[in-house]
Amino acid sequence: MKVIIPVAGYATRLYPLTENKPKALLEVKGSPIIEHIVKRIEELPEVSEIFVVSNDKYFQNFEQWQKGFSGSVPVKVLNDGTKSNDDRLGQIGDIEFAIREFGSEEDLLVIAGDNLFNFGLAPVYNFFKEKNEIVNALYDINDLEAAKHLGVMSIDKETGLVVSFEEKPEEPKSTNVSLGIYFFPKEKLCEFKAFLDNGGTADKIGYLMAELTQKKKLFGFVYSEKWFDIGVLPALEKARKEFEP
Repeated sequence: MKVIIPVAGYATRLYPLTENKPKALLEVKGSPIIEHIVKRIEELPEVSEIFVVSNDKYFQNFEQWQKGFSGSVPVKVLNDGTKSNDDRLGQIGDIEFAIREFGSEEDLLVIAGDNLFNFGLAPVYNFFKEKNEIVNALYDINDLEAAKHLGVMSIDKETGLVVSFEEKPEEPKSTNVSLGIYFFPKEKLCEFKAFLDNGGTADKIGYLMAELTQKKKLFGFVYSEKWFDIGVLPALEKARKEFEP
């Protein structure tokens, strides 16, 4: 299984911390965010390689980090060539860019580079292997007000099939929110290119998840342990207090 960590955003909401340093390299509990993510990935023995997709502005930052990082799985940093928010490829564009680099002969795990979580990936991976379908890991935030600011999914409790997806809904139907963790069987990697070829918005993978929900091609696996979405300074400060490496 290959892994893609998209980190090509510019994290302007965290300025000045991220003005000259990428968000994924900010430290939490003594290590960069990306190292905590990689350590979780390394718990899955099936992973053969990790691809970190950066923009041109932060490419050298990630290259320098990679040279000093020692892990059990090979890590390769890719430069998508973009230099600003105006020409960015978007999450889906970066994922498709990486797939063109390594091909489609293995299953794929995508983890957003601003994710921290107090749980292992083995349970959702086992669910993915059982279903052999696209799986979006979810977190029960248990707060309808907080859910209004996130991607919300309702699932069939018996099968795990995602029956509805709403991006920042005014009245959430559920408190299960997308974690930015996605598993794709190799046979379904074509969904990225097909989505873009059909005029889909490349900015966020959530747009693809919404389309897959309509086609009844998406499953969800719900976690209850803590998850941290490092988008703004208060979230970063909370993670620095409550994240468990």
